[in-house]
Amino acid sequence: MCKCSHHLMNEGMRHEEKVGEHLRFTPIQAYAADGEPTPTARRRVTSRLQSFLCFITLDMLRSIQECTILHARETVAVNWFMGLPELMAFISIIIWRGITKVPSVHDCWSRDFGLPKIMEIMCRNRFQDIMQHLRFDDKSTRSERVQTDRFAAISSLWGSFATNCISSYNPGRHITVDEQLYPSKTRCTFLQYIASKPDKFGIKFWVACDLKSKYICNVFPYLGKDPSRPSGERLAENVVMKLMEPFLDKGRNVTTDNFFTSLHLAQRLRSRGTTILGTVNRVRRELPPSAREKDRDEFTTQVFSTPDATLTVYAAKKKKTVYILSSMHGVVQTEEETIKRKPNTITQYNLTKCGVDVMDQMVREYTVRKGTRRWPVAVFYNMIDMAALNAHVLYQACTGEQERRLTFLGELANELSKAHLAHKQEEKERLLREKASTPRPTTGKRVHCQVKDWCQRNYATHPCEQCNKYTCGTCSKQMPWLCKHCG
Repeated sequence: MCKCSHHLMNEGMRHEEKVGEHLRFTPIQAYAADGEPTPTARRRVTSRLQSFLCFITLDMLRSIQECTILHARETVAVNWFMGLPELMAFISIIIWRGITKVPSVHDCWSRDFGLPKIMEIMCRNRFQDIMQHLRFDDKSTRSERVQTDRFAAISSLWGSFATNCISSYNPGRHITVDEQLYPSKTRCTFLQYIASKPDKFGIKFWVACDLKSKYICNVFPYLGKDPSRPSGERLAENVVMKLMEPFLDKGRNVTTDNFFTSLHLAQRLRSRGTTILGTVNRVRRELPPSAREKDRDEFTTQVFSTPDATLTVYAAKKKKTVYILSSMHGVVQTEEETIKRKPNTITQYNLTKCGVDVMDQMVREYTVRKGTRRWPVAVFYNMIDMAALNAHVLYQACTGEQERRLTFLGELANELSKAHLAHKQEEKERLLREKASTPRPTTGKRVHCQVKDWCQRNYATHPCEQCNKYTCGTCSKQMPWLCKHCG
């Protein structure tokens, strides 16, 4: 049987109520619409590529292009260049590697494990060259910016990405807030160790997800102590308010775990037209002493209330008690026809708690994450993963097409590389026209093929016109005389 309920300790007042009766606060009118793209996104999205570019925009890509070229010219050669189509093709290779799960860069271009799609887009040396110089900010001003921003090496890019996530989609009623630990062992000042996670080391991100679509509504990294956080404000409360700021005052609900949930947070959210549903840590000071009792009869429920929220205390097992704080339920009822007699607050929490966890699982399935020693590159990998997931949700919502995520990623990679492949084909045709009547250069001597990826140490007399390696007929692409790596 269910016990009586009491008024949650608040300024010394306590009121008894019965479970199943309407409580003393009026629930907020719930947000009625499902999640949907914003009007701007609907106008823009006509293809998978356009959907992806809603999150990693052309302006962001141009910024990466400029910073990468600047770094390469300062360290390698003053004439180093990378076009925007080539950068997009580079990202398409990163996505292909996530789809196919080939671990090594060398394997992607090897004779035994090589992927024709990747080989066609770009040669291995060029891919590694771009990866070596890939940068996301101006290094000459970083030392000044890092004094106030630990995330300075990619802060501007990440801020644009988060803003694009907010402006492209209106989430539904239920939003889930939780943490994501992006696996990484790169050296940085804000690397986290969480023993309970499968990957114990990583960069932590605070994430808000739409429950139904798993769309990433808002996200920002955890960088340690935040000087801008008001004195006395709990970290968890600050995180939830920052993540939910664009979605307040609409009647939405946010589901959190016991790290975030507190009565004060529920009151703040309620004042902004938003409800909360979440587990509560039993050591919270706002819990009445009677709620902390350990030995309870199995499947019994006790309810406490304030003018702003209800606290459900449910004995799931004889020595396991679950605490649920809710400001969305005006009445707490139990399922009397079932053996476990679960309260409706517990049932609702179980239905809405999984948004971020499922999102993280979906991202990991086709993650582009690879080993790197630079933490900004690891963050960029996470950005691509999240952008691709959001792009899939947005594309389906805007076009009405239902498409497997694997198919979507493959087609997105093809669209990203399309302009670069067209440019390569134009260059080949131009060289063919210019050199059709010119005999191939020959040195007169026969040496073993220096490419050796498609032959068995054949003899060669002609060097590749791009890399100057002696190339046999098997390893070349004939007119113009280019080895298959360069061609």
